[in-house]
Amino acid sequence: MEIRGKVALVLGAVKGIGKGIGLDFARQGANLILTRHDWPDAFCDMETEFEKTGAPHHIINADLRKPDDIVSLAEFINSRYGRLDILVNNIERGGWPVVHGAYVEDQWDLEIETTLKAKRWVFEAMFPLLKTGDHSVVINISSVAAITGRSGPAALVFNEGYSAANRGVRTLTETWARMGAPSVRVNELMLGIFETRHAQGTRGWREVLTDDEKQSLINHTLTGRTGRVSDVVNAVNFIVRDAPYMTGAVLRIDGGFVLGGAKVPPMPPGIV
Repeated sequence: MEIRGKVALVLGAVKGIGKGIGLDFARQGANLILTRHDWPDAFCDMETEFEKTGAPHHIINADLRKPDDIVSLAEFINSRYGRLDILVNNIERGGWPVVHGAYVEDQWDLEIETTLKAKRWVFEAMFPLLKTGDHSVVINISSVAAITGRSGPAALVFNEGYSAANRGVRTLTETWARMGAPSVRVNELMLGIFETRHAQGTRGWREVLTDDEKQSLINHTLTGRTGRVSDVVNAVNFIVRDAPYMTGAVLRIDGGFVLGGAKVPPMPPGIV
């Protein structure tokens, strides 16, 4: 599916991965709806960068933990375009054990509400618009926390609630792929340690993790580096443009983080 002229909703586009995906869609000529809520200090930069692209776009302030805000967002898209072609379900809040210290109920609730609950209600509100589009695409963004939980080097950055929420995203992906077939494809990008999520550019990486702890996360990654926004943008383009036969799938973009803790021993002596 070509992106030019398509109507695309990108959640959490104020900075980081959401912003990178939105800017790439803008350069390809999409009609954009972008949401923001947190990080008000980045609002001006967001507005300036999207304005420079010259692409038609609408920036909506919305707290996606609130169903009323989601309904208003869907009503806006319906009144303006009458359809939705691409939904990038990119919303999460992940608590770092090393940053937040003692795990409290409010932190657990925040991780579940944003990472899992909000995705579900957004999809429900947008589903009628997606069905109106022509071969629409949904991409859920999740984390390898769903696999690792709070263990090994990942124990520094993934709380249990965040891990549990991300594991739940796969159920949503598979259910929605069944609901949307054959006209709405739903896939999931499961991300590892990225420069704007749990690595460079985050307060935890800058102010809390020691050099040894940072290196332990990199050493655990087979490619020997953290992920970049461009890595996600490339994967999003693949799913939208080049994978029409792909739905209900989880594509892990983690540099081999999940595999990195397991050693490959030498072959044992055998009989030839």
